[in-house]
Amino acid sequence: MRCRAWVLVLFVLVHVVCAAQEITVAAASDLQFALQDIAARFEKDTGAPVKLVFGSSGNLFTQIQNGAPFDLFFSADIEYPQRLQTSGLTEPGTLYEYAMGKLVLWVRKDSTFDLSRGLQVLLDTRIRKIAIANPEHAPYGRAAIAALRHEGIYDKVANRLVLGENISQAASFVVSSSADIGIVALSLALAPSLQEKGKYVELPADEYPAIRQAAAVLKSAKQKQAAEQFLTYLKTPGIIELLKSYGFAVSR
Repeated sequence: MRCRAWVLVLFVLVHVVCAAQEITVAAASDLQFALQDIAARFEKDTGAPVKLVFGSSGNLFTQIQNGAPFDLFFSADIEYPQRLQTSGLTEPGTLYEYAMGKLVLWVRKDSTFDLSRGLQVLLDTRIRKIAIANPEHAPYGRAAIAALRHEGIYDKVANRLVLGENISQAASFVVSSSADIGIVALSLALAPSLQEKGKYVELPADEYPAIRQAAAVLKSAKQKQAAEQFLTYLKTPGIIELLKSYGFAVSR
């Protein structure tokens, strides 16, 4: 009986220690699939669990300013973590530009629209709704608007734009037929669960401002050591290759 009691105590202690090591990561929705893969590998290699919270970078930024209990922030726009750093809300020296994002035109697999025309295909009168992320708080949405303006067609298609709360929701509009076509993140188009549902063409990088994506450990993090370990893990060769497989440009 005494032995069983000690085993029970040891189990409880191990459970408490592991729970205490859990880190909460707030991340831009373009990372929905890539970061799930990374978190799973991290948990397997370190034993530290990771809780992922996805949303638009702007909304997550506001939540952090208002004291949301996150340990790490992965933004689709380097400006948001830079602003947090200036306000003293990040751990010094942890700001890390982890990748460059890319835009694609994305349609369902059964679509007959000619994607080889690039953004000019949006002038096709059969296209009634074009999904993008809300440019008010989603970097990919701002990049989409910039690309449309660069092509000189924004005014011609503006009344057909439907705004997702984030880039993942914009992609879901296309999947559900709530939109005929979308301007979304390459990382979503390449995700295994979406690859079989759609097809895409990448937009030239010179058509929109660079989507510089960055992360930082937050000053309010309860698990700073584990959060910094996760950020370091992101810089390992295997994870860099994983990010590249999702279409991100990584210089390291």
